[in-house]
Amino acid sequence: MELNEITITKGIIDRFSKKLMECTKVDVAIVGGGPAGLVAAYFLASARKRVVLFERKLSIGGGMWGGGMMFNEIVVQEEGKSILDGFGINTVEYEPGYYTADSVESISTICSFAVKAGARIFNLMSVEDVMIRDGHVVGLVINWTAVEMAGLHVDPLAISSKYIIDATGHDTEVVKVIERKADVSLNTPTGKLMGERSLWAEKGERLTIENTKEICPGVFVAGMSANAAFGGPRMGPIFGGMLLSGKRAAELIIEKDASH
Repeated sequence: MELNEITITKGIIDRFSKKLMECTKVDVAIVGGGPAGLVAAYFLASARKRVVLFERKLSIGGGMWGGGMMFNEIVVQEEGKSILDGFGINTVEYEPGYYTADSVESISTICSFAVKAGARIFNLMSVEDVMIRDGHVVGLVINWTAVEMAGLHVDPLAISSKYIIDATGHDTEVVKVIERKADVSLNTPTGKLMGERSLWAEKGERLTIENTKEICPGVFVAGMSANAAFGGPRMGPIFGGMLLSGKRAAELIIEKDASH
């Protein structure tokens, strides 16, 4: 068979357009494709929710790819290991209560599970705004990351979503937009973003899970976004809290959706 470049081009455009059209109205939109966002996507899709995830970078996986200081190994505690076990990811006990895993195996496996469960993932897309109706966030405003990086004046598009998860990490990008643009009080002690504190693995791991919650109507924070929103410390290259936070965010949304 002789390959035709135009057929290849049309196939990409047709299939991508169909995929994006199917995601203009979803149950949950996740912003940020790090470990927390991917785990949340997997559990939500497994619960038959229509899930879309937007990642601004070319690669999926956030900070987990690089392990600690580009040593591509990660550490998880006993509780975090249970999440990796569920995905069939290999772990090795280093000392009692500490387990290591290959960061590349971890991210690629979780990403594959999320997609096969039904989550749609769009890389190279940034969220530049949200849609708010009656104090409730009802959707995202998206654009190509390349447009943002080039500083071009190109109008965005919008998608509708019942729930949103800000899993953008240290920058809490979605919640920052809400705080700046909307007359909405956040569900933090100050009503505002409280900001990330310095590294403290023990406290950071615990608070990542505790701070995973609905921060304003329709918007949940997970992973490092949760700690940055509520003033918790970063935890460094231990990822159990991130994984557990993603699962917790999915559970909270499933529970809330069932009650409505």
